Amino acid sequence: MIRIQNIPLPLDGDLEQLRKKAARILGVRPGALEELTLVRQSIDARKKQDVHYVYTVDVSLRTGEEQAVERTGKKNVSLVLPKPYLFPEVKRRSPSMPVVVGMGPAGLFAALFLARNGLPCVVLERGQDVDCRTAQVERFWDSGLLDPSSNVQFGEGGAGTFSDGKLTTGTHDPRISAVIDALVESGAPEDVKWSHKPHIGTDILRQVVKRIRQELISLGCDVRFGHCLSGLETGSGALSGVWVACEAGRYRLDCDALVLAPGHSARDTFAMLHQAGVPMEQKNFAVGVRIEQEQAAISRAQYGPAWEQLPPSDYKLACHLPTGRSAFTFCVCPGGQVVASSSAPGQVVTNGMSLRARDGKNINGGFLVGVGPEDFCSFGSDPLAGVRFQEQWERAAFQLGGGNFLAPAQLVGDFLNKRPSQGPGSILPTYRPGVTWTELDRCLPQAVADTLRDALPLMDRKLRGFAASEGVLTGVETRSSSPVRILRDESLQSALRGLYPCGEGAGYAGGIVSAAVDGIRVAEAVARG
Repeated sequence: MIRIQNIPLPLDGDLEQLRKKAARILGVRPGALEELTLVRQSIDARKKQDVHYVYTVDVSLRTGEEQAVERTGKKNVSLVLPKPYLFPEVKRRSPSMPVVVGMGPAGLFAALFLARNGLPCVVLERGQDVDCRTAQVERFWDSGLLDPSSNVQFGEGGAGTFSDGKLTTGTHDPRISAVIDALVESGAPEDVKWSHKPHIGTDILRQVVKRIRQELISLGCDVRFGHCLSGLETGSGALSGVWVACEAGRYRLDCDALVLAPGHSARDTFAMLHQAGVPMEQKNFAVGVRIEQEQAAISRAQYGPAWEQLPPSDYKLACHLPTGRSAFTFCVCPGGQVVASSSAPGQVVTNGMSLRARDGKNINGGFLVGVGPEDFCSFGSDPLAGVRFQEQWERAAFQLGGGNFLAPAQLVGDFLNKRPSQGPGSILPTYRPGVTWTELDRCLPQAVADTLRDALPLMDRKLRGFAASEGVLTGVETRSSSPVRILRDESLQSALRGLYPCGEGAGYAGGIVSAAVDGIRVAEAVARG
């Protein structure tokens, strides 16, 4: 197989043109290419008058691939040998089924790869199946009626189910291809295999996670919704059983291998683990707001006159300030909406979500500032200090919003000038159940508010329109990542043997793909016994 990188193609180009260009680079006729596979598609918008696609492709020839590569003598042409992912030999011999806690990406993929390799699991999820959960979330967004056990944070698919379904990752783990393949097999669009910034969309992702669950059941897994891990049973430094709470009461399961993928909002689970003596530590995370701009304005700024020929643009911005603080954008949702993501009464939390089509009028993104133990030292020195720090600002946002999960909001221009907002401008907020116009400094740490204020004009220089005065800031976003890390060693186990902390909630991932990859790594460790 020959890989050819950096092939430019006009915005109206097609696969036939791509094939011809690939053949020309190799010095062969287009008909000599037996197969052409898209590896990567990106957009080059550095020159606004010449915006075009750039492709990487894999092609095969009937004979003479090595000679063809040598003949071109170009750095962007090379031989590649595909290396399919292989699950290790299963050596586990315990009569007890592994138990997986949490059906976010880490838990789902741990269970899936265990089950596909002959180790079906008991899968526990405190929330409900995705159809029931979607109805509960819609009811919450319409009325403010929250179910603390089944919401945007908890339930089948995890918090990522109500997001943009982004599949970008900064890692280069060989398991990534296995994750993407499994998602496509379960109904994700084929283009996630080669898009530079792949995304599924929340509407499609809900169906994907349902199909994964159906596969789990077909492979012998026992999937239990509304069942929450409530305790651990140990002996001689090892796990021997778990206690589970459900509507019918509390029960015990034999368990010597627990894949713990709780999600970043499982605060009661963190407290239970801490009380049980499971080693944990504080972890850095980020706090801020959601920022909304007009999608068309951002797309024009990114792509110039060609913007209407291209998918809605996103952005990724960061700046480092003389104070030592940094601000950055996170989980940007083109054509999306800001969503209420609370999981407890009296606390307002925001996040972002997009449908597959990304056809909304606004673009929104997390606009955040990193915080660490030095910021929440007044909340204690134990591992849960960051949780208490999050809760303080979520309660402040709830009170500032006026109750019923209305979120505090402010226009960018007013925020910059430190004056309360009285209402919207041309950009209407998308947050449901609704917003209360106010002054966001009252629900943010002062250092965070000041850093966001200083960062806005700097980021606007990088992307014109980012700090548009009528843009909307909605608070607060506190759940960018877990505030704790559940410690594990090289075997991926806790000091409590048989406990395998996993995924974003345990402090080892930061998105759908990296969490799923971590789930597979832990599945491998469980399978090795």
